[in-house]
Amino acid sequence: MNSSRPLILIVDDNPTNIDLLVNTLKAEHRLGIAKNGPKALEYVARQKPDLVLLDIMMPEMNGYEVITRLKANPETAAIPVIFITAMSQTINKTTGFELGAVDYITKPFNAAEVKARIRTHLSLEMMRLQLASQNVFLEHRVAQKTSEIREILNASIRTMALMVEIRDPYTAGHQQRVTQLACAIAEKLGVAPDIIEGLRIAGILHDLGKIRIPVSILSRAGSLMDAELEMIKIHPRVSFEILKNIPFPWPVAEIVLQHHERIDGSGYPQGLSGDQILLESRILAVADVVEATSSFRPYRPAHGIEAALAKITQSKGVKYDAEAVSACQELFTKDRFEFDMEKDTPLLSPLPHQY
Repeated sequence: MNSSRPLILIVDDNPTNIDLLVNTLKAEHRLGIAKNGPKALEYVARQKPDLVLLDIMMPEMNGYEVITRLKANPETAAIPVIFITAMSQTINKTTGFELGAVDYITKPFNAAEVKARIRTHLSLEMMRLQLASQNVFLEHRVAQKTSEIREILNASIRTMALMVEIRDPYTAGHQQRVTQLACAIAEKLGVAPDIIEGLRIAGILHDLGKIRIPVSILSRAGSLMDAELEMIKIHPRVSFEILKNIPFPWPVAEIVLQHHERIDGSGYPQGLSGDQILLESRILAVADVVEATSSFRPYRPAHGIEAALAKITQSKGVKYDAEAVSACQELFTKDRFEFDMEKDTPLLSPLPHQY
């Protein structure tokens, strides 16, 4: 809006009315004139006036039809329209307001009233535009700050994951590979993108609790003793304790806590079974077993993908979620899925919905 000289379109088929309005308004406003509805629509589309004074009773197209078309067009819908009419019945005014008019000016015109009403609605429109501009600015600032916070969170997540890899170099890349596979399984199952966001974070951090496991156990060549195996089993609980107070919009701590649970209740640390286990955890469990089985460990050689797929197939629907296993098998046998360690695993993408 040109705040010094707003543009007003006068739409009326009566030359006398047009002259009266022009003489009343020309000192303070730029003016446009249209003598019928079609011409008015053409003018508005081309010039985008700041306000329209619209007669109701006109040939070819009456004022109600004109305002209906203006409000149906997103580019002109916000332009304030004031009806100018000799009709004073309440039903006529109600119809106009229902169609989107902001006011009525009744003929014969009172110059002071016309100026006052126009001034009021132009001021309101100016405030609306200023508010919209301010909202855009605030949204930009919020998005900018949110982006900065997410970058900090991403860096923190990667740092936590790196701590595990530094202590256990033999499994370096394990968390990233598990995350890639888990997210691919979830996508194949049609899991919602916002839920996959949470799974992605949980995958990167699922072994965080291993920072409590002595390095001598993590890097032990050969079979572990029962006591050492029990020590390793505490890592999901430790991960949960570290993550539970971070306000993720997904149940990341719970997903990590449950990733060693099994469908038949034989897993740990809670012995959950079936649907007691989060879907994300059931998917993560399959990805974790496949990656771990196929890769080298200090206590055994790498078994390869075929052996890993055979292992989950053997316990499909017993220990491991049947749909997750089927999706995983299809990824490797039909979709030619491969782990890509050159690709940086993305963490938080723009603004996920609340879980």
